[in-house]
Amino acid sequence: MSDRIELFSRSWAALRAAVAETPDEDFGLPSGCAGWLVRDLVCHLVIDAQDVLITLVTPAAAEPTVDAVTYWNLVEPPTGEDPLDALIPRLAAAYGEPGLLKFHLDDVGSAAGRAAGLADPAARVGTRDQVLTAGDYLSAYVLEWALHHLDLIAYRPSAAEPPAETLAAARGSLEKIAGASFPASFSDKDALLVGTGRRAPSDRETAALGDLAARLPFVLG
Repeated sequence: MSDRIELFSRSWAALRAAVAETPDEDFGLPSGCAGWLVRDLVCHLVIDAQDVLITLVTPAAAEPTVDAVTYWNLVEPPTGEDPLDALIPRLAAAYGEPGLLKFHLDDVGSAAGRAAGLADPAARVGTRDQVLTAGDYLSAYVLEWALHHLDLIAYRPSAAEPPAETLAAARGSLEKIAGASFPASFSDKDALLVGTGRRAPSDRETAALGDLAARLPFVLG
């Protein structure tokens, strides 16, 4: 297994374990995704897992058009008017019991993890009208998993955080996407939270950011 796929697998396994360990009563808490409860975020992860499965079995013959960094675009902050954003809470509510959401994520998520482990990193796949290698595609998702793991535990300080290597890789990806480096004084976690607008920087952090502070947040789409 390549290093990139191994990192994907570890980050995805850690996120799924964090969901499995989330008490049912915490599914009604807010998540780090503005406007979404924990249950909404978990429903979104089910859809993400389906996307991984679909993409890995969608071969492409054309030359790659994006890589693990250019796969992501910097977009405007969400307004809440995106139909998919509005659909997620309704889908999550339809599950009724948190246990059903956990089961569905474990079922589809485990399959996505197995598919990733079997993937040829050099194989070309198609998604979002783009072509990239499976290795680059799975690498791009390490950033997604790190951010959503932080979202999942945003209001549950005793919950397990993402693995250190996941946070470090995600920070590196965000810095490449943004074309800028966060100050060395920022932990990987804080660079991700502040960099993507999940929390506001403190006065000290704003001073350390310098000109970069005016460019925040970096919203990925």
